[in-house]
Amino acid sequence: QVWLAESGGGLVQAGGSLSLSCAASGRTFSEYTVAWFRQAPGKEREFVAAINWSGTDTYYVSSVKGRFTISRDNAKNTVYLRMNSLKPEDTAVYYCASRPERVGVLSGLTGANFASWGQGTQVTVSS
Repeated sequence: QVWLAESGGGLVQAGGSLSLSCAASGRTFSEYTVAWFRQAPGKEREFVAAINWSGTDTYYVSSVKGRFTISRDNAKNTVYLRMNSLKPEDTAVYYCASRPERVGVLSGLTGANFASWGQGTQVTVSS
């Protein structure tokens, strides 16, 4: 079992930047795939980005590619999501999720395949 806690959300103007953090406690976080999902009001939860255990593979939804960067520091048990050039449509509650695995290439990046979730952090982008 691993426990996750997101932080770093807030209100930002369109074009601005935010950095989210996902801090983990419990089991060895360095052996986990970690992903970010988001859910906007009235919409389904959406996959945003993922990173494998070693940080050598990442994957992004097309709408954030080139604007968002996922990274991790296993020594600090933390995964980050750097969000640049934010748009109003990025407004959502952002959740980090994890699952225990050591893979070189990411796959199966749907919410149902992740066992542990944080409580979420609100990101609001004003136009």
